[in-house]
Amino acid sequence: MQMPVISRPYEPALFARAPGLERHRVAPGGLTVIALEPGDHLEVIDIEGDQLAELLAFDETGREALAALGLQSSPGADFIACLLSDGSRESQQVASGLGKRHVDCRHLPVAARLWHTDTPAGFSRSLSASAPLLVIVAAPGGQVAVDSQQRASELRLIIQRANPSSLLVPALPAPLGELVDEFTIAPGTARDYVVAAGQYIQVIDVAGRQCSDFVAFDRRGLDAGCEIDLDPTVTRTLNGNAYPGPGLFSRFFDRDLQPMLEVVRDTVGRHDTFALACTARYYEAQGYFGHANCSDNLSRALAAHGVQGRRGWPAINFFFNTGIDAHQQLTLDEPWSSPGDYVLLRAQRELVCASSSCPDDIDPANGWQPTDIHIRVYADKERLSIAMANRKTPDADPVLTRESGFHPGTSALTRQFVDYRGWWTPTQFDGYGTLAEYHACRERVAVMDLSALRKFEVLGPDAEALLNHCLTRDVRKLAVGQVVYSAMCYEHGGMLDDGTLLRLGADAFRWIGGEDFGGDWLRQQAEKLGMKVWIKSASEQIHNIAVQGPLSRELLRQMIWTPGTQPKLEELGWFRFLIGRLDDYDGAPLMVSRTGYTGELGFEIWCHPSDAITIWQRLWQLGEPLGLAPLGLHALDMLRIEAGLIFAGYEFNDQTDPFEAGIGFCVPLKGKQDDFIGRDALQRRKEHPMQQLVGLELEGNEPAAHGDCVHVGRAQVGVITSATRSPMLGKNIALCRLAVDYCAPGTRVEIGKLDGQQKRIGATVAASTVAYDPDKSRVRA
Repeated sequence: MQMPVISRPYEPALFARAPGLERHRVAPGGLTVIALEPGDHLEVIDIEGDQLAELLAFDETGREALAALGLQSSPGADFIACLLSDGSRESQQVASGLGKRHVDCRHLPVAARLWHTDTPAGFSRSLSASAPLLVIVAAPGGQVAVDSQQRASELRLIIQRANPSSLLVPALPAPLGELVDEFTIAPGTARDYVVAAGQYIQVIDVAGRQCSDFVAFDRRGLDAGCEIDLDPTVTRTLNGNAYPGPGLFSRFFDRDLQPMLEVVRDTVGRHDTFALACTARYYEAQGYFGHANCSDNLSRALAAHGVQGRRGWPAINFFFNTGIDAHQQLTLDEPWSSPGDYVLLRAQRELVCASSSCPDDIDPANGWQPTDIHIRVYADKERLSIAMANRKTPDADPVLTRESGFHPGTSALTRQFVDYRGWWTPTQFDGYGTLAEYHACRERVAVMDLSALRKFEVLGPDAEALLNHCLTRDVRKLAVGQVVYSAMCYEHGGMLDDGTLLRLGADAFRWIGGEDFGGDWLRQQAEKLGMKVWIKSASEQIHNIAVQGPLSRELLRQMIWTPGTQPKLEELGWFRFLIGRLDDYDGAPLMVSRTGYTGELGFEIWCHPSDAITIWQRLWQLGEPLGLAPLGLHALDMLRIEAGLIFAGYEFNDQTDPFEAGIGFCVPLKGKQDDFIGRDALQRRKEHPMQQLVGLELEGNEPAAHGDCVHVGRAQVGVITSATRSPMLGKNIALCRLAVDYCAPGTRVEIGKLDGQQKRIGATVAASTVAYDPDKSRVRA
């Protein structure tokens, strides 16, 4: 007899699969406050290793209660006390909250230290609460020099509740500010509410994977008998996006094309503005008569305001996961949202709003299990940061979009930012523009904030062996003070990331790439091999700015001081770095590498975030006489395509090997004797290539775009990975992943537009992927 097949997908972030489990993050050099009940189990995990952990516990009267966790104070464990008395706005807010729980932060007891140094990655300690407790967990650490590698790293807290909610509802996240109102909307219901101009609305998905329909009306219009409501079609049209998000295109508009709300934060990034709120007819058509539906619920909620009911509301469907497939069909699937995910909106005027918690339980729209939606309204005096959320892994805590140490400088020159890998990064600058920024880099000198790059310290006696095993380059040949560009591949040969590796010492390296998961992956490989090595995240504590262009050396030699043990700036070789100071012996510590992403002579300055704005101001003071300009992402894209430099998600992904991505030079299969991850697969792929990255020169003035199909006759033989108009060459160019049969220089192909058949742009395979300065004389100058 065959047993029934049971669905057991991997769903790491779904609360209903583990209702008593909670995860919390302790930021490097920060602390987290949690409440425990008797019988709750707390596990504190040192994710990256070699990170101290301090803990304080208080009973309901505010008295020290470490014994209730089986702990005692440790001499010298005073990081929590120091942090809460440093006078910062954040510490004052935490101290104020603790004060309401009878904890006096002016006279904190000595904390318990959970372990000593040199802990391996993943080391943990489990504790059980014997009484109700308020617990503070900290990850001690402070500012260190840019060339130091002893940085604080995050801790993870796992709580297993002894008595999880019988309703399978997780605890709500802490409020973001001063509350004006809050309420919970049960599945199959809707609620109306009024917000004033400037107030914030937070729509929270309490348990994850739950849709909430939202409508809004101008209140003054309703008072005058006119229904001026939020319009999804107008919103899509004016933003040029399927739905607005934090940043420049963040507004929801009414049918008169006037802004109603601004999206301030979005921790999900997947919603719907195409479909109606669910209707009675939808359920009736599938045989479910009398089923609760959002449209009727919204009509009832708005009736008190004189709004005419509708059979189907063109609502904003927050968390609803829809899409348009290749056959032009509207698709739906389970939402992306995790417990506590939210959208934060700011009202542009006084509004009457209504929100629902969708009752749909006959398809995946609500993960097959409708749950609560919670609404919070905040005071207009709050100043909440504009942000999206990024998660390194599905079950990781969301991290809101951050501002680099250079942001005060860049934001003074532009409002045009995008969330690039979790950091606000300028796309172009007011008063300059993409072309002016491009020409400044090609002809003079330009600066760009590249702090979004991920940095990882790799330390320990097995550091060289680990990196040699995980990267395609021969790391054993890398000298101290040298930089090398390398690919990082999976076993099947597909690329995980590309990046640069700096050797700071015999057993000390810094990997700089684009993929946040790269650090986790290195840690996993070290664990498999039993290596003594630590991989420490440094992205938060090292920010960097690129100084690129033919006058970059002339600019930097005026401001970079180096000791006698380091090369002078003007002597720094290509793919080398130095450790120095800003201006003189007492200046801000920094590192300078002769690297870049533009195909021009260039450098990158690496510093602690607290020193970034000083370096920015000095660059402008010395650079303006040289014609210095800022550089945004749009201009950088033009520069790197001309230089044949690849970009993740465009020229490569985890199905593309380095040879297909055009960087086969960084896989020395003959020169590197040691084994490395993916070597066998890469050997096979090199011997039997199917595709190759080539450059294309287009005919005429019509451009290609990423994803365009490339044809020979009716057959598709390739795809455009990146394309631009080259101002220096006066023609449209592209990078293309092409079948090897058609890669000979001079081969004519056609780029498909419209449906790929109705319109074609003629193109010719170029001699190189490098369209501008193919012999790299400028970058080597």
